[in-house]
Amino acid sequence: MTIYTFSSTTNSELFAFSADREGSNLPAQHGPWALQGGLNSQEVPPHKFERAAIETALADGGFQLWRVKKKAS
Repeated sequence: MTIYTFSSTTNSELFAFSADREGSNLPAQHGPWALQGGLNSQEVPPHKFERAAIETALADGGFQLWRVKKKAS
């Protein structure tokens, strides 16, 4: 399964995983969404996220959201 990664263009800390390359299933209230890339079955997800947990979330809900908080300066 290819997992596609997206970033919210309205919230720089919000990202998503989706099995849909277009991201049409991502929450509209946080969009528009920008495609960042795709992870094939051999690639490791960012931030040490567990691939099995992502795939379960995609099967259950179609997408998974995640945040990266900016470091305090």
